[in-house]
Amino acid sequence: LFNILSLSLNQNTPKHQQTLFQAYVDKDPCKVLVEAYDPLIAAAPFKPQCNKMMFWSKTKDVVHGFTEKRKDCFVTLEDTLLGSVLDGLTWCGKEGSKDTFTTGCPRWSECENNPVRSFWICASAAFADVACGDVTAMLNGSINTPFNPTSIFASVEVPRFNASRVKKLNVVMVIQKNNISNCNHSSLKNLTQALDKGITYSCKDVSESRIQECGAKPQIACGDCW
Repeated sequence: LFNILSLSLNQNTPKHQQTLFQAYVDKDPCKVLVEAYDPLIAAAPFKPQCNKMMFWSKTKDVVHGFTEKRKDCFVTLEDTLLGSVLDGLTWCGKEGSKDTFTTGCPRWSECENNPVRSFWICASAAFADVACGDVTAMLNGSINTPFNPTSIFASVEVPRFNASRVKKLNVVMVIQKNNISNCNHSSLKNLTQALDKGITYSCKDVSESRIQECGAKPQIACGDCW
């Protein structure tokens, strides 16, 4: 399974693979700290892509359905090299073993410091650290709390948006037929208050069908999608 990683990271592949393994191999799968992945992120750092970086919360399928077709417009964490290789995978180690396991691993919420959760928190923090220019975030208008304080977007990424690099946060509220929230939702006040002073904010309600249309029609300019 993790040969994929070494093949994808075509420079210094043994080094990259080793830094990944060191994070979780021969460890209790509920005691893998976020910092354990720092060497991996350092070995394959994220590059700033100003005005193109897209964040999301509870909109994964919509976001990636769009970015897969319109890489000219936006890039998400899962579109990066590390993110694309590890997205959707499960892995863990066990004390006393040098093996990697893909079954019998703790689920996302089963314990706080599990290998997969710690990786994505570490990667999300590093991705947010290089955010610059105008940053976009897709939130879900079909849930009660679009800006949920326990989400990675709220708890990890937003606090790392630095006004010295990030000029503006543009929120795209994805509206479906059964939407119960929009840009006027009270939780978004918490978002604006959490932003570093100096970062401006906007929010626009956009139908999922419009996002899909823009993804399917490359002749629509990125700035005209919403």
